[in-house]
Amino acid sequence: MSNNVKYTYPDKLSIIRFFRDAEGVRRNPIPFHKRYFEKLGDSFSIRIGLSKYIILSRDNEIAQYILVKNQKNYNKSKFQSIYLSKYLGNGLLTSDGDFWLKQRRLIQPAFHKQKMNLLVANINKTITAEIDNLEVGKTLDVFPAMSQLAFNVVAKSLFELSISEEKLNRIKFIIEEVQRFLVKEIRLPHKALWFSVSGQVKKHLKLAAENDSIIQEIIEDRNSSKEEFNDLLNMLMETRYEDTGEGMSIKQLIDEIKVLFIAGHETTANALTFTLHLLGRNQDVQQKIYEEITAAEAATDDIVEQLQRMIYMTAVLNESMRLYPPAWITDRQNVEDDSLSQFNIKKGTLIGISFFELHRNPKYWSNPDEFIPERFLGDQKKLSMPYFYPFGAGPRMCIGAGFAMYEMCLAISQIVKRYQIKAENSVIDFNPLVTLKPVNVEVSFSKR
Repeated sequence: MSNNVKYTYPDKLSIIRFFRDAEGVRRNPIPFHKRYFEKLGDSFSIRIGLSKYIILSRDNEIAQYILVKNQKNYNKSKFQSIYLSKYLGNGLLTSDGDFWLKQRRLIQPAFHKQKMNLLVANINKTITAEIDNLEVGKTLDVFPAMSQLAFNVVAKSLFELSISEEKLNRIKFIIEEVQRFLVKEIRLPHKALWFSVSGQVKKHLKLAAENDSIIQEIIEDRNSSKEEFNDLLNMLMETRYEDTGEGMSIKQLIDEIKVLFIAGHETTANALTFTLHLLGRNQDVQQKIYEEITAAEAATDDIVEQLQRMIYMTAVLNESMRLYPPAWITDRQNVEDDSLSQFNIKKGTLIGISFFELHRNPKYWSNPDEFIPERFLGDQKKLSMPYFYPFGAGPRMCIGAGFAMYEMCLAISQIVKRYQIKAENSVIDFNPLVTLKPVNVEVSFSKR
């Protein structure tokens, strides 16, 4: 784009309003985003300094353009590449360009459907053990239970039985501690110097290094073992780069495993928690799922075939993730000047896509705030899918989407088969951190 071209941006949010709302936005940006969209339209901008702009959008045309149609001109933002990579290293989640493409091509075969089918029995076994521990007859905050379940599924799928509970719990603790601090760093950039001089950055970098050491020890133990393992670690260790025929270095393997832990456990725990709340509020939907599970189990003993029959279950999970997308927002920065919808934007513009708001945009969804699983059945599904981003879109779509759907279907089927679920909250609370985290979602379980 020529230097003579005038840059144009969506309607601007007043900088005074921006600073006035800053503390509330830090705590929970979603209510403020909703207010801004309703006032300014499906995209709005904020000017930073003389020439820098941020755009936030719930416009599907813009989402498709930057994530799919012209994705090569849009890299992960510096927020992700700088802040996340500091603690997570240079894995799929934080890398860009040729290196990202090389890693994606290397790792993708490990998540092929046939490979995932081999893990189903272990996933189901882990879920069964976790569900055995659910407390019956009392109200409980269900997120910690789902977090433990999802973490153990990822851990056992990665490492099968080759890791102690002590090490697992330490990895979980470190991941949660580092993420909490990471959110503070992103939302409070003006306190960066304080975080550094007070030793908080050093403390969390030390925790991240400890996590690396634990994972490295597991890899080294596996390298020296003569046992055969049917897990993701084994699949990742067996992958080879096309150009050299070599496998990943231990450092790169550690970085990719950390990404799988982060991306694979909390997003799933969030989605399961929101889904249990919605089932507890909609007994008719819960009954339909129970009947579908019963019919699937009567038709076949094969777990994968049962999962393939759970069409209504999948629709329920999709509708849950529409209302409460675990990865609720994503961002990109354009490498070169570009025409974005009707706007001419300068290179380096930060663009956020709020999946939370896009999934509730009345332009695309009728009765957008209502829980209606039928949106994802039959012909209606074809109308819904173009506006649905539970795992992102385009080449950077979540590599573990199939794994997550298997896990969630198995977890919900096991729970519904054994328990009647009742939601104790009429309104659901959440905290938009790196993922959309449920807060105090109270559910009770009773034996069927």
